[in-house]
This record gives sequence, structure tokens and C-alpha cells, in this order.
Amino acid sequence: MRTAARFAVGLRLEDVAVARGGRTILADVSLTLAPRETLLVKGRNGAGKTTLLRAIAGLLPVERGRIALTNAGSEAQDRRGHAIYAGHADALKPALTVRENLAFWAKLHRAPIARIEEALAALDLASLADQPAARLSAGQKRRAGLTRLVLSGKPLWLLDEPAAAIDADSLARLTGLVKAHCDKGGAAIIATHDRISLPSARAVIVGPEATA
Repeated sequence: MRTAARFAVGLRLEDVAVARGGRTILADVSLTLAPRETLLVKGRNGAGKTTLLRAIAGLLPVERGRIALTNAGSEAQDRRGHAIYAGHADALKPALTVRENLAFWAKLHRAPIARIEEALAALDLASLADQPAARLSAGQKRRAGLTRLVLSGKPLWLLDEPAAAIDADSLARLTGLVKAHCDKGGAAIIATHDRISLPSARAVIVGPEATA
């Protein structure tokens, strides 16, 4: 189990640029994220919000600049070991039940089996646990995909438009989940438009609307 000190991980980006297909998508991005903090990344479609999250997660190479964890010691610079990225795809295997999908992710993240029930409860999925993923609605699939956050046990959550396809009650549950995660010492970066309301969160704009 992680200690509170190891769970409290922050992040620093210094003049980061990311290119895809030979075209620079992001340039000169600098920001900091402290433990217990939430950052909302905003910008028009195509501005680079997803690219930024994937670069932070270590899924895309950085063309120049530096991305580093803070408050974690020099041994903790493997971002993949400390961050969980929840993208647009829900990553569910349709033929498996919700519980079976969670069991697969729990094994992947070396999470204790007990955390499966915690994740089901956190996203209000206990009553759907034995339903095949193929039978879920779009909103239910989205919630099931977000259980990866809880199962991972990782301190840095990277969420890409997590409010897509979910109703108001599920959105309230999601924001409560993010707040509880940060209250424990975790941190979150959320790419979003305007549906998510977290009064204590900071906002940063990427793309042409960003200010120097």
C-alpha cells in the first residue's frame, strides 16, 4: 500500500513542445501541479488538450522541453508508474461482464481484489457488475471505463473529457471522486469544456486562445 508521502506527487512542465506527424501541436507549454490540486485544461477542439495529457502520461514523446514529477524523489521519474490516463476510449471488452473487465484491469495494475468492489461503488456500478459490457448504455460504459482510475491506485489522474455521455448525477459522482482523490494527496488534470465544476481547480487554456 502506498504511504501518504509517496501518494503526494506533483508535476512540472517547462517549455514543452509536442509534434505529431511532423506538425507541432503544442509549443512552449509550462505549468505546475501540486499534490492535492486539480487542473482543468481547456481549449477549442484540436487545440492539443489530448496531446498534452498523452505526453504527460508518457504515451507521446516530447519534442523539446521537460516534464518531471515533483514531491516524489529522484527514483519516481517514471511517469507511467505514477500516472493513469483515461482517454476517450472506454477500453471495455464487450463480451466480458463489468466485473470481469475490472478484474482484468486490477490484475494489470496489480491491485488488490477488494479494490474492485470499491471501484464499482465509486462509479455506482454495483447493480451492473454482472452485465456484459456490450449491454451497457454509452453513459454506463463511460463510468465503467473510469473505474480504471480507482483500480490503478496511482496518484496522478489524467482525464480526457470524462464528462462525455454521462448524466448530471454521474457527473456529480465523478467530481466527488476527483475531489476525494485530491483530498488524499493525489492530483488530477482534466481536459474538459465547461461541464465539470470544481471550484478549487485552476484552469489553463491551450492552443491559439492561450495567453503568454
